[in-house]
Amino acid sequence: QVQLVESGGGLVQAGDSLRLSCAVSGGTFSNYAMGWFRQAPGKEREFVATISRAAITTNYADSVKGRFTISRDNAKNTVYLQMNSLKPDDTNVYYCAADQWGTAGTVASGANVDYWGQGTQVTVSS
Repeated sequence: QVQLVESGGGLVQAGDSLRLSCAVSGGTFSNYAMGWFRQAPGKEREFVATISRAAITTNYADSVKGRFTISRDNAKNTVYLQMNSLKPDDTNVYYCAADQWGTAGTVASGANVDYWGQGTQVTVSS
């Protein structure tokens, strides 16, 4: 059973930084393209960033380009999301996603995700 466990969320002020982590267990991590999504109450889950299995390709939503960086450590079975210059609009529950044998492009759609994490809350105050 593959499990994804996010951590690193919290309450910060606008302009601050946070780093989210997603630890993956129960599978071969390097077989999964990984992504971060976010969802606010009453809204659809939206793509934030994705990374290919070998960390060669990354994709970002326009709203986070230049502020967020996705990375992965295949030796530690962990994917990260470094979030800088946070804004109140970034307030969401952030979810980690895994797409087996996928690409940075396929996982971004959300439709091919095989596993989701439970989510971690990020709150940015103004």
